[in-house]
Amino acid sequence: MKDLQTRPQVLVISGLDPSGGAGIQADIQAITALGCHPLPVLSCLTVQDTKNVYGASSVDPDMIRQQLAKLAEDCPIHAIKTGAMGSADIVDVLVEFLADHPGVPLITDPVIKAAGGGDLADEALIERMKSRLFAHAEILTPNGIELELLGNSSDPLQAANNVLETGCHSVIATGGHGTGEQIINTLYRSGRTPKEFKVDRVRGEHHGTGCTLAASIAAGRASGLKISPSIGQAQNFVSHAIRNALRVGKGQPVPDRGIQWEQ
Repeated sequence: MKDLQTRPQVLVISGLDPSGGAGIQADIQAITALGCHPLPVLSCLTVQDTKNVYGASSVDPDMIRQQLAKLAEDCPIHAIKTGAMGSADIVDVLVEFLADHPGVPLITDPVIKAAGGGDLADEALIERMKSRLFAHAEILTPNGIELELLGNSSDPLQAANNVLETGCHSVIATGGHGTGEQIINTLYRSGRTPKEFKVDRVRGEHHGTGCTLAASIAAGRASGLKISPSIGQAQNFVSHAIRNALRVGKGQPVPDRGIQWEQ
């Protein structure tokens, strides 16, 4: 019998976007496209389309606790990616899990609001992420709006430094909400000069780019790439997916994460 293939595996905890543009489907597609196998755990259900989020309901935390335990018993986990967490109690469940699995890179997309303005995190969830989850994160991937909120400053450097004080290893502040000819994603690490990653901007907003970037970084880390090469690969993949975006609904186009992509 032919030997079975193996791939690096990424545990994903994120919410369901029924439009397929963002959330756990975006994570699954990006991780698969970059040569890894996703292990998806659903944190919340949303009422969502390509325009906005209208409501969300979290999954039972004990169900997630059981899923994580069984996956860890059965499957090697090479990286972990989180998106919308659903509730503060789910953060607690994940932190307990992480304590038993040190050394696995955690890429955290601190999802707070949808691009259309709909809420995906209440104050309790935001505070629990800041006080408990971020300290375990190797890379945090906030957009400009999230960075300002989490770092309590409109100055990106000050905000990033404030977030780094929560204990996370690094912050990649994404620049997709800017207006320049290039998207500039900036990597902040304590005691080091910020590093910019630049890519040409495709005009217009696209649905699920933040999810795709964070999941792609996690795939790079699971595959053994260091932080900067993982970010560079992820940025190139997202750019390619945006350039081939799909018209799914009446709102934002959806990056085509299923299109053939090569480094």
